[in-house]
Amino acid sequence: MPVAVIDGQPLHYIDQGCGPAVLLGSSYLWDRTMWAPQVEALSQKYRVIVPELWGHGESGQLPPRTQSLEDLARQSLALLDQLDTPSVNLVGLSVGGMWGARLALLAPERVNSLVLMDTYLGAEPEATRQYYFSLFKMIEEAGAIPEPLLDVIAPIFFRAEIDRESALYQNFRQSLRDFPRERLLDSIVPLGRLIFSRKDVLAQLPRLDRDTTLVMCGQQDKPRPPTESAEMAELIGCSLILIPDAGHISSRENPDFVNEALLTFLANHA
Repeated sequence: MPVAVIDGQPLHYIDQGCGPAVLLGSSYLWDRTMWAPQVEALSQKYRVIVPELWGHGESGQLPPRTQSLEDLARQSLALLDQLDTPSVNLVGLSVGGMWGARLALLAPERVNSLVLMDTYLGAEPEATRQYYFSLFKMIEEAGAIPEPLLDVIAPIFFRAEIDRESALYQNFRQSLRDFPRERLLDSIVPLGRLIFSRKDVLAQLPRLDRDTTLVMCGQQDKPRPPTESAEMAELIGCSLILIPDAGHISSRENPDFVNEALLTFLANHA
């Protein structure tokens, strides 16, 4: 994988295909494989760029001065500058949508179109914020994600009836188990606290271009339910697509539906 040095740390990314640039922003706790079906489909017509979050995949640790989602947006702009890419079509899922929308608000001239998937631009509800912070504390104390927590965290990302013996589920569960202690403490937990203590920017959403923005959400998304996506789509004034048979990681649970929707949207906006 190619690497860019951003804020003193190595940021690894995929850069595949030719054509208008599509930047894919990933979910917390997932590496580049969460976009594998989309990279394969989109790179036939587009240049697909997938940066890996700090502490995830092959990227380095969270840079010390990274304190907000605005910092993640700024770092993504720095990557685009290094790649000499003046503008992109941005597709962000979960935290990828959180920093992606902030990037579009910060530098609208750099974003030709925006797809917000399984994400929310409001603050984290206090009850879930406290719950996630309690999990982070347990992870810090153990220096690992303890076995019982694997069966708490992994199901959050999928529809309720997913086959827990499937390769998709088991590979993700194993990836959580495999996080090294140092990476958990210096990147994963601090990044999680940053994400779940984010500021509410819903009031800024009407500034986004309704004609070049799309909101998508898995019908069975638990952490980012469709009601949140509907709220955002109404504020923006854009279309909302609900993804059947999918939870939070809709890109992997129903890739054919997601690919068709993205290809249709990009054909009209890229």
